[in-house]
Amino acid sequence: MGQIAKFLGVLLIMLAVLAWGTFRIVMHTTQVWFEKDINLRSQLAVNVAGNELVAQWNEGSDAVRAVLSKITHDERILAAAACDTKPSLTASTNDFPSVFRCSDLARQVRITPDLPASAWRQWGGRQVLPGGNVYVSSVPLVHEDVPLGFVILVHDLAFAERREAKTQELILLAFGVLAATACVATLIASRLFWRRWTKEIRLFLRGEGRQRAFQPILGDLRAMIERVSAERWSDAERGAWTPQRLKETLVRYLQGERIVVLANREPYIHHFKEDRTIQVMHPASGLVTALEPVMQACSGVWVAHGTGSADRATVDSKDHLLVPPGEESYTLRRVWLSPEEERGYYYGFANEGLWPLCHLAHARPIFRSEDWTHYQAVNERFAEAVVTEVDADDPIILVQDYHFALAPAMIRRRLPRATVLTFWHTPWPNAEQFGICPWREELVQGLLGSSILGFHTRLHCNNFVEAVDRFMETRIDREKIAVIQGDRMTLIRDYPISIEWPSRLAKSSPPVAECRASVFTELGLPPDTLLGVGVDRLDYTKGVEERLWAVENLLEKSPNLRGRFVFVQLAAPSRTLIDRYRQLNDDIERTAARINAKFGADSYKPVILLRAHHEPPRVFQFYRAADVCYVSALHDGMNLVAKEFVAARDDELGVLVLSHFAGASRELAEALIVNPYDMDAAGAALEAAITMPREEQKARMRTMRALLAEFNVYRWAGRMLIDAARLRMKDRLTGRLTHGT
Repeated sequence: MGQIAKFLGVLLIMLAVLAWGTFRIVMHTTQVWFEKDINLRSQLAVNVAGNELVAQWNEGSDAVRAVLSKITHDERILAAAACDTKPSLTASTNDFPSVFRCSDLARQVRITPDLPASAWRQWGGRQVLPGGNVYVSSVPLVHEDVPLGFVILVHDLAFAERREAKTQELILLAFGVLAATACVATLIASRLFWRRWTKEIRLFLRGEGRQRAFQPILGDLRAMIERVSAERWSDAERGAWTPQRLKETLVRYLQGERIVVLANREPYIHHFKEDRTIQVMHPASGLVTALEPVMQACSGVWVAHGTGSADRATVDSKDHLLVPPGEESYTLRRVWLSPEEERGYYYGFANEGLWPLCHLAHARPIFRSEDWTHYQAVNERFAEAVVTEVDADDPIILVQDYHFALAPAMIRRRLPRATVLTFWHTPWPNAEQFGICPWREELVQGLLGSSILGFHTRLHCNNFVEAVDRFMETRIDREKIAVIQGDRMTLIRDYPISIEWPSRLAKSSPPVAECRASVFTELGLPPDTLLGVGVDRLDYTKGVEERLWAVENLLEKSPNLRGRFVFVQLAAPSRTLIDRYRQLNDDIERTAARINAKFGADSYKPVILLRAHHEPPRVFQFYRAADVCYVSALHDGMNLVAKEFVAARDDELGVLVLSHFAGASRELAEALIVNPYDMDAAGAALEAAITMPREEQKARMRTMRALLAEFNVYRWAGRMLIDAARLRMKDRLTGRLTHGT
């Protein structure tokens, strides 16, 4: 065995050296290829426009500028200028950077009085601007052997960066496959792998390996692993995404300026207790879970609806409050609504209309014209509040979720130069379902006020583009995945949301054994109890009732678990003014009572329903105490409960059972993925989770925790903000923002 290990070590070192050398050669060759490609494009562009340039050369700068503008219609050419033989500037496009002077570039083209035109040469090279790299090329302009001057072209290098990333990806994949193949071949030759494989087959045939049916296929992770490897290779000098790296990113790309977040939900709610003292609460919201660590890292202003009974008592004269309590790292700006406005905008249009429209969870959307009127008015008020909080005429603004579909266009009208990045946290329905909404065109038009529109998954991006294609008169660039209106573009991007890593709550929580003892004592459970947990708002999209039916199926099929397995559902009341939610609450209580009557005995209750708001530290105690966490969403954009459970388990134990209708199932492939509508499969998955060996639990949890460490909320925010910063840099360079478009 020692000889095999030594051989594998030497083999891997040789492959690593070979990969490094190949990488250096290929990247050098790729860069040379890029430069030749750009120089050829430059020559072709000048050749095509050459006759017209010659004809207009002596007609004045305006005539030459018109020809240069035609050349910059190529999306990869950002700016152009023409210089005469003196050398001095003849004409340039409006967005031509002033740092590139004719006198400097003339030496590269060899313009000297003692050299004929035939000795002039084309020149090109990479140049660094404050917002990023560009490629500058100089092409001589000669007519009948008479030198007229030369043309300067400024090229966008974004396409080259994409090609380099693709090349890196292919190299890593090729050598990864080669290394894996060599290792496997060695192991097979020693017959060690064969012996273990035959043993596993015998176990499976005897029925002892049923839980293997839930083993994820490694191929499902391949694309994600390749993506991580590519980003790690290109960003190796910066390491993992952390709050500090996010701050450095803001300084690098945004010069450290603050950002403004618009969200309906506030991160901290203040309530009066019975004795008139003030209690601070952290709402049960995936949006808050994801955004607050970003705001603590970046600073800035969070504009939100003030809903707490003591909210007005805690703000200053400008409705501002520094949060979090004790840290005060960013500002919360509260906006006030009347009961009628809240009923129409929030409970009515947003949650009786848009919420069921976006979720395939068998609730009929309800649209009322009076709710739509309130929705429009409230979006206007929040847009105005955002404008008062910015400190520049081209700020970065993050608009969050379905409550503010109209706000991006409203902000755009007030701040034409703003970079508006909108993130839609719920799924986006297909065009057929979206067409139900009477104001579908207005909603899409409002969202197209964004510079970038983000969704959790590529499917949701495609659904939005399909809706634009079906209901709007506009141009769609399917290669860039963008919608173009006039001369302004909205990019459509997928940004899978995540959670803070490392988790401060996990670090501050007591050890797992202490959490388990505390929870068991509170619930009055024997020490050998097998504990399942679910954590949700009481919402019909979360599948809480279906979750309890799966527990019922488990206890019916496995009588040996009766008296031993207990499922605790932490259920925060939500939107109780809506009939559908009140009905759901009653249905869940009846279901829990029925299951307890069916299987309960003496002090044993298989289902414990804790229907109240629970602060995050308490939720994390239940995560750490549980043997299994079941997330049974019927339709969800991402679902951060699944990721929070994984983050809480620093002991690498516990099993996640996860609905494949949750966006998180595309990332957490080591969970037991189930169809929550299939009670037999869901019950079997719960049994497999309960009986899973500790070694397999650790292997699965270790893989999922490694993934969350890579794809954390700081990477999510960093990707969005970098994309926004690059877009703003390009707009500044091309002069579009200067023209107010």
